[in-house]
Order: sequence, then structure tokens, then C-alpha cells
Amino acid sequence: MFRAPWLADEDELLAPEPDEPEPPQRWRPRWLRPGRRVGPKTLAVFSRQLAVLLDAGLPLLQGLDILSIQGQHAGLRAILLEVRSEVEAGAGLAEAMKRRPRAFNDLYVNLVAAGEASGALHPVMDRLATHIEKVAKLRNQVRSALTYPAAILAVASAVVFLILWKVIPVFRHLFADLGGDLPFLTRLVVGVSEFIGAYVLVLLGGAAAAVFAASRLLRTRQGRQWADRLVLRLPVVGKLLQRIVVGRACRTLSVLLASGIPILDALRTAAGAAGNTVVTEALEIVREEVEQGGSIHGALRRTNVFPTMLCQIVYVGEQTGKLSPMLNRIADFYEEEVDTDVESLMKLLEPALITVLGVVIGGIVISMYLPMYSALTRIG
Repeated sequence: MFRAPWLADEDELLAPEPDEPEPPQRWRPRWLRPGRRVGPKTLAVFSRQLAVLLDAGLPLLQGLDILSIQGQHAGLRAILLEVRSEVEAGAGLAEAMKRRPRAFNDLYVNLVAAGEASGALHPVMDRLATHIEKVAKLRNQVRSALTYPAAILAVASAVVFLILWKVIPVFRHLFADLGGDLPFLTRLVVGVSEFIGAYVLVLLGGAAAAVFAASRLLRTRQGRQWADRLVLRLPVVGKLLQRIVVGRACRTLSVLLASGIPILDALRTAAGAAGNTVVTEALEIVREEVEQGGSIHGALRRTNVFPTMLCQIVYVGEQTGKLSPMLNRIADFYEEEVDTDVESLMKLLEPALITVLGVVIGGIVISMYLPMYSALTRIG
């Protein structure tokens, strides 16, 4: 519909013509696009480098310019170019980072905002780098400890499945030619092999459907809550994971308080960064009670989620006014405990795995040789 020029808005008068072609945009692979997630190691290196540049007296724009050109991670370089442009246009650093949540989470943005407000951005960036490095170190340590037994179990399960599916049927025909009654162990193994051979497609389809359903369930809030509660109740692994999650929450809360974040905002951010819905809900309850005037240690104790020692140390920190250093110490203590627990767990898992695999594979081998031994005995 035609509109007179004097009736059009200023934005419409300045807008390009509809038929004017837009400038072509250069294609980038998915892993180089600014919206992609940045790894913790890359983020820690960037935080440390920016802290050093700011401590040396360089302006923020110049520091971002240097890191956006000389950075090793192409995706982060592209993100920093956009962040620098927005900061140069008048936006705050935290505001520009907040628009890119896949690269900078709420904890990172809140700490940067606190550093900007207090005029001490470089110690905050240094503190952030230390926090990210410790969290990443703990995660990699636990992941590397659990990768070995998981890989062994997966390979062993695949080998046993193939033996029951393809190898045992060959012996079954041999046993039929020998005649006689088969031992109970042999009949059991042959029965399992016949079941797998008859329903192999159903079993594989059911396994794939179970994996898909579990992944979909874990994406829901109820499924995630159920899985997190179940994991924390496991006999040996549950205590280890509880120490990891509680230690991470204490470290996050300590860094937030040391950077000048108010206690309510710090509890909200720590709850979001806990990584476990049980601890997240507990910290949200603690925040609500503190907002109503309650004490932190009392609220922590009433949730029945956090250890008694943590509640006592928080009580001492509240009484002495040194809550952040106390939380940092308890986080260090839990990290040392996790190191010891992971080492002990690995010492227990290796013989346990060897024993289980020996029993399963040895039982299959013995079940195959028992009929042959019985036939040779009859012939003798």
C-alpha cells in the first residue's frame, strides 16, 4: 500500500529498498560460528590472558582487540570481535557477554558485571580463570577414571554377545551329533544363545529404543531429577558424586562472594551452576530462607542434602564474617577427598572387572567343554 513520504517513520525512510540485494555473508563451519559453545580450557586461557593485559594497564578495548586477533580458538576469536564491537559502541562487557550464553554462562557474566561495577575487573578475571581451571581439572579427573571401566565393560559385553550369537550355535550342532544329555551349564548357555539368535533384531531394536527413551527422559525436568536422586543414592559412586557437586557449589559460591556479589544473587547463580537438580533445588530453598531472614547454615542443615561438616564450617564463616574463605577451604577439602576416592575406586574396579569378566567368559568356555569331556568319558 502506498504511503506518502511525510507519513513514513524515520526508520522506514532510512531503510534500504526492498529490491536491494543484501551483501553476501561468508559461510562458516558450525564449529566456528559465534553461537557455538566454548570449552572450559579455552575460556580459562582467555580469562587469564585478559587479566594479565588489564593488570599491565591496557584498556579493555585494546585487550579484546589483541585477544580477538591472536587467540588460538577461531570460534572465540569471532565472538570476541562481536563483543569488542558492542563494547566500543557503548555496551558493557558483561552485557555483551550475556548475549552469548553458549560461550559465557551466568556465573561468568555475573562476575564480570561485579568486576566492572567495582572497577577491579582484572582480579575478577584472574579469579574466574582459577575457578574454571579447578572445575575442569576435577571433571577431567573423574571422567578419565570412569572411562576405562566403561570402555572395558562395553567391549566385553560386545564380545560376549557375539560369542553367544555366532560361536555357540556351531557347538550346538556338534553337541547334537555327540548325543547324550547336556550338563545344566551347557543347556543354560545354549538356551541363551538360541534366544539371542531368535530375537536378535528385537533385542537390538529394544536397546536402541531404550537409549533413545533415556536420552529424551533426561532432557525433561522430572527425568533429570529422578536420575540425579538415583545417582546420589548409589552405594560407592553416590558419595563421590555428592562431594564433587557440593565442592563445585562451594567453590562457585566462594568466588561469587569474594567478587562482591550479594549473597542472594550468589546463591541463585551457584544453584544454576551446581550441575545436579537435587543440589540446585536445595540451594534455591536456602536462598528463599535467607531472603526471609534465616541463617545460611540453618537452611543448609534443614535441606538434608549437604554434609554436617559443611554446615558447621558455614556457621563459623557466618560468625567470623569470613564466609568466602571458609567455602574456598571446604571446596579444597572436597577436591582432595575426590582425588583419594577416585584412586581408591580405580583400585577396586580393576580387580572387580577382571573377576566378573573371568567368571562370565570362563563359564562360557567351561560350558562348551563339559559335553566333550562327558563324551570322552563315555568312550573310555
